[in-house]
Amino acid sequence: MKRIALFLGASLSAVSLVAAAQGELLVGNKSDDTVWRLSLEDGRKLGEIATEPGPHEIAISPDGRTAAVTGYGHGREKDGPLHRYGIEMIDTDAGRSLGAVRLGPYHQQPHGIRFTPDGTFLIVTAEGGGSLLRIDWEMALKGHIRAVHGIDVGPGVGHMVALSGDGRIAYVSKIAAGTVTRVDLAENKATHEVAAGKGAEGIEVAPDGSVWVTNRAGDTVTVHDPDTLEKLATLDSQGFPIRVVFTPGGRHALVTNATAGTLSVFDAAARTPVATVALKPEGEAFLETMLGKDALPIGVVADPDRPRVYVAISGANRIAVVDSDAWKVVDYWETGNQPDALGIVGVAGQD
Repeated sequence: MKRIALFLGASLSAVSLVAAAQGELLVGNKSDDTVWRLSLEDGRKLGEIATEPGPHEIAISPDGRTAAVTGYGHGREKDGPLHRYGIEMIDTDAGRSLGAVRLGPYHQQPHGIRFTPDGTFLIVTAEGGGSLLRIDWEMALKGHIRAVHGIDVGPGVGHMVALSGDGRIAYVSKIAAGTVTRVDLAENKATHEVAAGKGAEGIEVAPDGSVWVTNRAGDTVTVHDPDTLEKLATLDSQGFPIRVVFTPGGRHALVTNATAGTLSVFDAAARTPVATVALKPEGEAFLETMLGKDALPIGVVADPDRPRVYVAISGANRIAVVDSDAWKVVDYWETGNQPDALGIVGVAGQD
């Protein structure tokens, strides 16, 4: 009996490990107002969740149990003057919506979104209001209307946000201004703002603390000191560099180039190019996008359990699956219309 119990225990543990390794890719489909749940094993669709209009970015809570999705809308003319923007709250275990955080009339077009490392707060750019929002996540889940606090970051179209390792400092990229702004979240104020490059959009903090910004109209990636925002390096990334993320462990920086249809891979420590991955599906009839009929890769995320990177090909309604050992596309998975935001749940490190 004891041997049977040990065998069953070992079997159940193995099953649990396999289940944990499988995980899901959450995909925000901007034109459909949905998030799809795709299996990380083979890309099959596991479910669909209706969201606020225009799901542009996804943040996963540190414990992996909830996700937040910004409802950017479909443009002010379509949304109308009375539209109340919101952030969809998702139960990732159940695969269902928990409702939306309503932002009110002064915090319009929420876009960039991150959880603080302890999961207490959600940090969100409100592009239409020139503010950075700090949302008490527990209060939001309980439906409290006082969960949202705004910090003025000024004009210039604050689009994306990244956080320091301790979650005390936020960095906001501004597309129109071509700048990066440093925000002290404890003091509730922007401390300073410096030039990054034309069309500053994608932003992320490297393992060494430096701030990386993709400048889409300048075809560059700039690296900044986290305290002074002094420009430390400028890297070439041709074809509308629009997002930047780091691989688990921080060895590589990954930049999606929207018009080139490529993924630029950099050595994060040396700040030198490693590879360029062609992402466009062959023989595909591309859809009309904000940059014309093209593949338009935007969102990118690295798998913490597998040597894979996933890229949202917005103009093809596909996810490009990239082998991060060989740096080549090995598969394409179907999505809804205009995929962009990506997030991974149900993997090691989330509990």
